[in-house]
Amino acid sequence: MGALEIHKYGTDDGWHGEIKESGEFPAEKDRYHLYIGLFCPFAHRVNLVRHIKHLTPYITLDIVRPYPKDDGGWRFPATNEEYPGATVDSLFGSKFLSEVYFRDDKDYKGKYSVPLLWDKKAGKIVNNESAEMLRWLPNAFNSLNDDEAKKTDLYPEPLRARIDEITPWMQSHINAGVYKAGFARTQEAYEAGVIPLFAALNKIEALLADTGGPYVLGTHLTELDLRLYATIIRFDTVYVQHFKTNLGTIRHDYPTLNNWHKNLYWNVKGFKESTDFKHIKENYTKSHGDVNPLAITPLGPFPAVEEGYEDDWGRIGVGEVRHPAVLKEKL
Repeated sequence: MGALEIHKYGTDDGWHGEIKESGEFPAEKDRYHLYIGLFCPFAHRVNLVRHIKHLTPYITLDIVRPYPKDDGGWRFPATNEEYPGATVDSLFGSKFLSEVYFRDDKDYKGKYSVPLLWDKKAGKIVNNESAEMLRWLPNAFNSLNDDEAKKTDLYPEPLRARIDEITPWMQSHINAGVYKAGFARTQEAYEAGVIPLFAALNKIEALLADTGGPYVLGTHLTELDLRLYATIIRFDTVYVQHFKTNLGTIRHDYPTLNNWHKNLYWNVKGFKESTDFKHIKENYTKSHGDVNPLAITPLGPFPAVEEGYEDDWGRIGVGEVRHPAVLKEKL
């Protein structure tokens, strides 16, 4: 074996391929298949791209059950009727997602995570890293796509510096911050996660008020909106109670952020369509036995997303969680 082959087989690093012209994985209709969980915020990002960029005709999809999860990883239902919204593995009839990973690398040692992008023609995995797919997938099929989809650029040149400036702290303190708090094993670790989380929410609330909406950077939808939405749509419905991120709620303490996410959910095609609260809530409450040992799923909050989007952002107040430790936190 060569050095590249030694690195690939038995890896725990995952796959980092890219769909692009004149590459190993060129853009072709019905060549690629995406495996996701509707519960997972990181898989949600990629599914959002699939909807927003009109890629549903080009990339087929299968959806794992939100629970249970065991040594084989995420399960596929036995039938498409077993769990609403989950699908059988239409390519291979696998019981577990791990079986798809082992089809490419029988000695794979990493996590059996979603999303996973499979090349049906080559019979191998393309990529299983959501942040990478979020960056290149939006333009991967532009040579085949319709004119409207081509115009939607989620990483436009004039905004790239701003996107690159915001992404690290959004990812660390908001997207990953809920998990740092929620999976903490000590009081100290929990506070080390939850305090910067709310400091970052205060910061994004102020940023949204400053840019004036309807998107994070103003009038242009970017990948920042996809990154943020995947966490915020789960915040009041799951994280507040399940991960103890209850210093505040989006609907009560962050009116501008709440208005932003109401607009995306109710008014921007692809956001509501890719959001399934049954999958989201039951994944967290029924697959984290150490956090919620009785696996009881709360009925609330109700409604999951409030209605009443205000298109005049100047009429919305700027919220803030004023816990002393949060206000003191410097990001």
